[in-house]
Amino acid sequence: MMTENCERLLEALDPRQKEAVLINEGSLLVFAGAGSGKTRVITTKIAWIIENNLAKPWEILAVTFTNKACNEMRERVANFVGEETAANCMIKTFHSFGVWLLRRYGQRVGLSRNFTIYDDSESAALLKQCFPEPSAAAGDTPRL
Repeated sequence: MMTENCERLLEALDPRQKEAVLINEGSLLVFAGAGSGKTRVITTKIAWIIENNLAKPWEILAVTFTNKACNEMRERVANFVGEETAANCMIKTFHSFGVWLLRRYGQRVGLSRNFTIYDDSESAALLKQCFPEPSAAAGDTPRL
């Protein structure tokens, strides 16, 4: 039997969105164009899973590309299930999830937990240091 809160979650969805929320077999990839309601589907699905005790909040991983989308997802999930419950879900960008994963398990492949991530300018400086440009006086011409 659906609780009133669960019914309320589904009310704002169109039939395709509702279908995506109600599918509970394994992972779900939501692939759709801008403005189609992807964030609504994902956040509603997270709330649906929690409300129906299909998983604990700390067993949920939701990833997105941008910090803006990530913050929006966190906020919407918190509106559905409350701040404390939402804080226990892992809602991250792909990059922040990758960093979390490497810091947590990277030692298993020889990576220090204190590794540094270089930005574009730091990467360019390191490459120039490793591969200095040939001297014009030597008559060398760069080859690609």
